[in-house]
Amino acid sequence: MSRGFHSIQYRLFVLFLISMSAILLIVSILYYNRTTVQFHEKVSGLSKQNVSQTVGFFDLLLKGYDSLSKSVIGNNDLARILSNPVVDSPAVDYFNERNITNILGAAFLSQEDIIGIHVLTDKGKVYNYGNYANVVDPNYTKTDWYKKIKASTGSMVWLGVFEHSIIDQVENRSVFAFGRPIYDLNNHKQVGIELFETSPRAIIAAMENLKLGAHSQVFLMSGEGKVISTTSITWDEPWLASLERPIDGIPVVMEKDDQLIVSSKLPYADWTVLSVTPDKDLNVELAETQRFLLLVGAALVLVATLIATIFSRTISSPLKRLISEMKQVEIGNFRGSLNVTSYQEINILVASFNQMVNQIAELIERVKISSVSEKNAELKALQSQVNPHFLYNTLDMIYWMLDEKGHDRLGEVVLSLSRLFRYSSYWDENAVSLREEIEQTEHYLTIIVTRLEGRLTVDIDVGEPWLNIPLPKMTLQPIIENAVKYGLEPLVDRCGSLRVYAEADERQLRIIVQDNGAGIDEAALTRLNASLLNPEADDEAEREEHEEVRHEGGIGLVNLQRRIRHMYGEVYGVELRSVLNEGTTAIITVPLLPPAKEGGNAHGS
Repeated sequence: MSRGFHSIQYRLFVLFLISMSAILLIVSILYYNRTTVQFHEKVSGLSKQNVSQTVGFFDLLLKGYDSLSKSVIGNNDLARILSNPVVDSPAVDYFNERNITNILGAAFLSQEDIIGIHVLTDKGKVYNYGNYANVVDPNYTKTDWYKKIKASTGSMVWLGVFEHSIIDQVENRSVFAFGRPIYDLNNHKQVGIELFETSPRAIIAAMENLKLGAHSQVFLMSGEGKVISTTSITWDEPWLASLERPIDGIPVVMEKDDQLIVSSKLPYADWTVLSVTPDKDLNVELAETQRFLLLVGAALVLVATLIATIFSRTISSPLKRLISEMKQVEIGNFRGSLNVTSYQEINILVASFNQMVNQIAELIERVKISSVSEKNAELKALQSQVNPHFLYNTLDMIYWMLDEKGHDRLGEVVLSLSRLFRYSSYWDENAVSLREEIEQTEHYLTIIVTRLEGRLTVDIDVGEPWLNIPLPKMTLQPIIENAVKYGLEPLVDRCGSLRVYAEADERQLRIIVQDNGAGIDEAALTRLNASLLNPEADDEAEREEHEEVRHEGGIGLVNLQRRIRHMYGEVYGVELRSVLNEGTTAIITVPLLPPAKEGGNAHGS
């Protein structure tokens, strides 16, 4: 199970799923928050609009009631009758009562919502008009509403909504009551009050329209903080009185105790309309949005899981096949070829793996062939092996015998040959100094100059600062040997010359071997330089060309090129320049490494 947790398929699946889920969660939260803000703004705006409309309705309603009351108290007959003292004549009294009843009846019939109109004089006379017979409360002068109206200076007193009539003891319907004092127009003395009781249905309906939810509460409150009317059964009046009151008729929206409160003041009366809605009513739509987001989110998570599974498998499946093929390679099966069509990077990886497997298989075949060849070479070497010490000792013995007989020239040749054999027989060291190479070259040239009997002049001029530069062993000898064999020995019309010198710049040392021999024709020179540029040739065409180079005397140069590049890198090596019948120049380029420590020659004893 732990291996599954660490697999690339599992991790890709988890990464993709977490990424998509995180994005989905963030988008959902941002959307929900934005929706919540917009919804609250929308509800606040709608509440303000509703309150403003309700306030406007109340304003029109109260203005209508005010005009109605003014039409009553402004009637000349009513003012005259109430201003005159009470007379003892029953006929006059009956006539006055009849006139007042007609005046009140006209006002009563002008509006359908009026329940009763009452005129109460300071002399205790009461005039009523209503749908039924009235039974006036005999103690009305002791009530608060009466005292409020009496205390007024002439303005309307809006008393509020009551469960039943505040003056008629037989009227059980709820009423909206208001009144104002009546003054004698001649001496501006208060002579009574008028009291109106109307149906509160319009007010209650307007308050019901302010409800934003099933649990919303709407209140009409007086300037003293008293509840005049409400749609609620119970309420906390001190809490309502503590709320901020609006001014200048501008609606106020606030949130308090998890409730949305919208209030506005009536311009025509010192009243305040309050709408209180709990958040649970406001959040009904948000709860629906939340449930919708949860359902959509769950569906999208399932889709994300499916996509993550498919996506992780499209990456892991080719890799699993690649791992399976690698295990086949581990047990030695190099003949398989993996064919995968996937993402570009995986296709490149698979192609590289196939190429690597093919190369390994080819290398194994080469190693097998090379191993067989090496064993054959070892057998041939054993068959032809001659003890080198026996050869050195024999050559030394010949040298001393010649020296005793005075054959100095011949003895010098034998000694040079002995030293050449010693130098070429030991390959324990990876590199030698340029000094050692020049010494062995001089031994070789001693033999060549003697053999050519004066037809060759040699000039070796290499500065002391460069003599300790390290070189692969037998660097100069193959080049000089080719120069003598193919360039200088064929000369018949002039004396040959061989020059060895060195040039250097900041980073490189160029060892130049120059002769004035027969030179190389352009085609052969091209083949030689091509073989030097690609010394690792191993396909059939290149092997055939390699054989041609062998016949042209370049096989030693190719081997030297390989050894120099192996030691220093691809930018170094041997370059040939030649002009037919004028001579050949070989340039050996090596880096100016720190001087190697001087040591003894790689000679055996």
